[in-house]
Amino acid sequence: MYLSFFGLNEKPFAITPDPRYLYLSERHAEALAHLLYGINESGGFIQLTGEVGTGKTTVVRTLLSRVPHHADVAVILNPRITPIEFLLTICEELGLAIAEADRDSAKQLVDALNRRLLAAHAEGRRVIVIVDEAQNLSAEVLEQVRLLTNLETPTQKLLQIILIGQPELRELLDRTELRQLAQRITGRYHLEPLSREETQGYVRHRLRVAGAAGEIFTPGALSEVHRVSTGIPRVINVTCDRALLGAYTQETRGVTAALVRLAAGEVYGRRFVPVWLGWLAAALGLMSMALAAFGGWQLWQRQTSPLHASGGKPQTTIRPTPAVPTSAAPSAPLSAPASPKPAAPPVAASINALLAANTAYTGRCSRVPPPAVVVGDGHGGRQEPLRAGGQGGVVVSGTTRLLGSSPGPQPARHPDAHRRSRTAAPRWCCPRWTIDMPP
Repeated sequence: MYLSFFGLNEKPFAITPDPRYLYLSERHAEALAHLLYGINESGGFIQLTGEVGTGKTTVVRTLLSRVPHHADVAVILNPRITPIEFLLTICEELGLAIAEADRDSAKQLVDALNRRLLAAHAEGRRVIVIVDEAQNLSAEVLEQVRLLTNLETPTQKLLQIILIGQPELRELLDRTELRQLAQRITGRYHLEPLSREETQGYVRHRLRVAGAAGEIFTPGALSEVHRVSTGIPRVINVTCDRALLGAYTQETRGVTAALVRLAAGEVYGRRFVPVWLGWLAAALGLMSMALAAFGGWQLWQRQTSPLHASGGKPQTTIRPTPAVPTSAAPSAPLSAPASPKPAAPPVAASINALLAANTAYTGRCSRVPPPAVVVGDGHGGRQEPLRAGGQGGVVVSGTTRLLGSSPGPQPARHPDAHRRSRTAAPRWCCPRWTIDMPP
């Protein structure tokens, strides 16, 4: 349909294994060289494996067109047969006439085949059996194949067998009961998909063979062909054929990357997006995860911080509370009631003065009551532990506060009060003080 539109002589991307369209990439050239070496030099088995559509059958067809003149080849394309049918197929491919009574006898078939092999060896000819889709062979047939390699002379194998199959063939030959057959394989090669550069060369090669005079696929389209096909030649053929048809319907002389994606969507039954869109989606996903992690960290910080509710730091005031006299303190006479003293304003003092008062109190607990200190904003609060902090302060919930002591005359300071109060302050403050913190 599109041949005359693009100036082609024939369809360049047919899926039939035409040897004229064989693109000898580095991998295909090595595979063909392995097979030719096995035919000319070695004996026993040669194994060629590859993924579906990588061009194994095309390599075999090319091998058949390059078979030396002194070789006779038998090709088995349907391996789902019994051992008797396998032997009969080989005999028929080699042109042996088998009597109707002997077609069901494995011994008669092997004997006829052995006579044919000996005659070919006497004439200086080689006999080759090529089994395609060998991964479908049963264990019984593979055992019969192994027994055929016992047909030999003291110096040479009389039969060369080439097994072509998918990667499952390697798994099949790794089975314990087939280890004797696996040990007789003298050459193995696995056919890999095409690289990006090889895919571009493959498309251009087939277009030139079909008669194209110029470039039909843009460089971006060729890169997209490799991406959607992953380098599988059969998928490349189907995708490019559909892309040429799409360009013909749109009456455009060049195949673009968008047309390739549209063609691949029709082949696979799903939508293909540009590669940059995939990278953009991945970047947005990573950015969303990073933002979610940052938001969670901020929330955790707010929940663990004591100052997050109002957005600012509440003002904490320090006010003294009336001292409670101890049992050892002298009581005031009943006849002389004490006049009430005016409340003193809050006094901010350093922790050194507070600790000095504490030391003096520990020495004179019978006469001087302990200073009672309340820290709060005047609206109540909660009780939290208290410990000594740096820079003359007390640490409450991770925040250093400057505390004030109760007003009034302080007792004389002990000469060693600074050192003693530094060590005794935490043990004295915690069980005796109640600290009011803002909620």
